[in-house]
Amino acid sequence: MKSCIKTEKAPKAIGPYSQATKCGNFIFVSGQLPINAETGEMPATIAEQTKQSLTNLKNILAEAGSSMDNVVKTTVFLSDMNNFTAMNEVYAQFFSDGSFPARSAVQAARLPKDALVEIEAIAEA
Repeated sequence: MKSCIKTEKAPKAIGPYSQATKCGNFIFVSGQLPINAETGEMPATIAEQTKQSLTNLKNILAEAGSSMDNVVKTTVFLSDMNNFTAMNEVYAQFFSDGSFPARSAVQAARLPKDALVEIEAIAEA
């Protein structure tokens, strides 16, 4: 059975989708834009945006009873692949045990709200 995950600690969906869906032993987290849930603002730099996107993802997982340590796969969408190195520096800080999840990183022609990064994840519940 599936269930939708919602938290006020991450931005609300900007379309007809859930922040995350739990199905069986997995949580599928929708792509997280770097929007601060409290202010509605988006930071300026790729480092700040990566941190905010991952913080949103972390908060959604916490609401679902999981954590970043349970992430098995991420997809990172970048508006410019030249931001790959700066994104990686922040990304690595969110996985405490050093065993990183599988990941894809792609450049997108344009992201919603002209964000520099969007990150989605699959995690164990």
